[in-house]
Amino acid sequence: MSKCYFNTATQSDNSKLIPDSQISLSSSSDLRYNRTLSLWRVSIPLIEIDHFFVFTTIDAPVIDQLVKIGLTEGSRNVHPGQGTANRRIFFHNAMLEFLWLRDEAEARSPLIAPTRLWERSRYRASGYSPFGLAFRLTEPAKTSPSKLPFETWSFRPPYLPDHLHIDVARNEAHPAEPMLFVIPFGGRPDAAPPEQRQPLDHALGLREITSLRLTLPAQEPTSSAWQTIERLGLVSSASGAEPLIEVWFDHSPQGQQIDLRPELPLVLHW
Repeated sequence: MSKCYFNTATQSDNSKLIPDSQISLSSSSDLRYNRTLSLWRVSIPLIEIDHFFVFTTIDAPVIDQLVKIGLTEGSRNVHPGQGTANRRIFFHNAMLEFLWLRDEAEARSPLIAPTRLWERSRYRASGYSPFGLAFRLTEPAKTSPSKLPFETWSFRPPYLPDHLHIDVARNEAHPAEPMLFVIPFGGRPDAAPPEQRQPLDHALGLREITSLRLTLPAQEPTSSAWQTIERLGLVSSASGAEPLIEVWFDHSPQGQQIDLRPELPLVLHW
């Protein structure tokens, strides 16, 4: 069979096309053979969830509750020039980030203001979503780059090296939606080099985030970026009066949960 491409994807699809030399019949991707054209048609995800953040109070005391029930905390970060700091919990495929405002002047500076991080940090007064959803490129997408499935702008925070950037979705006209962004250099926590690997083992036995659901205001129109990630199955949504994010681990085999409301609009299921 000759080496070729069969273009079936639209610009907004979370998919891409690869030559037949790279196709494995054991792949879980959507794979079909067009006998008339003698070409393979394959749909491969371009992005996957990397982590999400939720704004909390200074020093994120809620993490102490999670440590008590059997989760293991990773390293903390400060974001110089962005005005935020965090505490984090890592799993094999993704990370939970508990973010708080450290410096209002930095968060409201001309460089950082378009992210609306300051507004998100005071979500109970501002009406902005306290959440951010971060995606990363899948491994096939890293080896053969393609257009992202939604429109973005390039964010270069001061704490990143000059050659790196973050692609932020253009959904700023929808304050009730989470910040949506893609980290082109992101990777699975369990794929990090040993010297950089965060703690991934938890006494509670949790391994991977398998589902996310966000509660958005009822009857409020959503952005094309949000509609895209929901259509692609990266996240689901529900309608409600208050913001909420629910996380399922390992398809929730134990039927257990912890509801961190009213301190934090977060529910974990396992």
